Amino acid sequence: MKIKHLVSGIALSMGASVLSISAMAADTIKVGVLHSLSGTMAISETTLKDTVLMMVEEQNKKGGLLGKQLEAVVVDPASNWPLFAEKTRELMTKDQVDVIFGCWTSVSRKSALPVLEELNGLMFYPVQYEGEESSKNVFYTGAAPNQQAIPAVDYLMNDLGVKRWVLAGTDYVYPRTTNKILEAYLKAKGVAAEDIMINYTPFGHSDWQSIVSDIKSFGSAGKKTAVVSTINGDANVPFYKELGNQGISSEDIPVVAFSVGEEELSGLDTKPLVGHLAAWNYFQSVESDANDAFISQWKAFTGNPDRVTNDPMEATYIGFKMWTQAVEKAGTTDVDAVEQAMIGQETENLTGGMAYMNKNHHLSKPVLIGEIQDDGQFEVVWETEGVVPGDAWSDFLPGSKDLIADWTAPISCGNYNTVTKTCSGQNY
Repeated sequence: MKIKHLVSGIALSMGASVLSISAMAADTIKVGVLHSLSGTMAISETTLKDTVLMMVEEQNKKGGLLGKQLEAVVVDPASNWPLFAEKTRELMTKDQVDVIFGCWTSVSRKSALPVLEELNGLMFYPVQYEGEESSKNVFYTGAAPNQQAIPAVDYLMNDLGVKRWVLAGTDYVYPRTTNKILEAYLKAKGVAAEDIMINYTPFGHSDWQSIVSDIKSFGSAGKKTAVVSTINGDANVPFYKELGNQGISSEDIPVVAFSVGEEELSGLDTKPLVGHLAAWNYFQSVESDANDAFISQWKAFTGNPDRVTNDPMEATYIGFKMWTQAVEKAGTTDVDAVEQAMIGQETENLTGGMAYMNKNHHLSKPVLIGEIQDDGQFEVVWETEGVVPGDAWSDFLPGSKDLIADWTAPISCGNYNTVTKTCSGQNY
């Protein structure tokens, strides 16, 4: 009997321990981190993983959320686009995360999107993209085309007098759709088809000699020429090196990039690149108290005084801050409640103003154009007077110009046609 009672006691004790562990696990709010830590996009995405971990640590020091600590769950989709769908499902079903911060490329986001909608997940997407999408399950904290690509082209056209255009991109959905918008925009501005050169290269492309030679030749027609670059990931390193090798300076053919920031430049000899440009909503060099504090926090967290900050980090920061505010407002991590609580959220951005979340799940943000300096930082040469609301649907594409996204009643639709007064589906 004593043995039986002893066994029963051990079993009860073990059961209580299991229940205790289970209760502890349930007592955390899980934050999924869906960024490539290997492969061609690791050069850009690893930093965003670290940014989320820093924000989780900071929130936990404040006492967490709703009386619970936050727990980061990190996965590596390894720059493998179909794997983003698999890892999204894993985060939501196996790990049961309450929110996901993730993706860089649009192809990775579009891979994750059907899973998010099927399982009613919530993701914050922190990188500039091509627009033409608005999902109930995604908040887009990076730039839409009207917050980056269009202002950049206007700057080149109006301030630098550019007449010929090279649209150079990595071969996937973001560059192709963005360049489709830009081509339509340029032609609407009176640019002839023969003054637009479009080129695509695969991810990780390394042999740029002939392409840069073609760009150089295209720019020798006696008209001011510029490159609008949607080249992504580590292909930027040999691209910029080849520009320098062939003696193409920013005075000859300026390049404005949408996917090159401080992190990418930290791996380059920037001296031949001085004067080339990038269009973002944030640069590390911007002077503000909030930015100074963020930079100091980042360097302390990483333990590396040489680590830089960049725009997608700020977009991650803004999204994370708004998500915590929305959870507190809703009093729950329930996706439907948080999604509605997110609309109208405001938080301080790092450039001295306020970011605002609109009904279309896109932010209002300032637009900045920076010039590369020899220390790998950017000097701001142009900026909007105030914030620009992100537009989910382009005004320059025939199939999009009549569409809006509005996730509040009575519309509650990602692509509401203002002419037919109908919603044609959640995303497309």
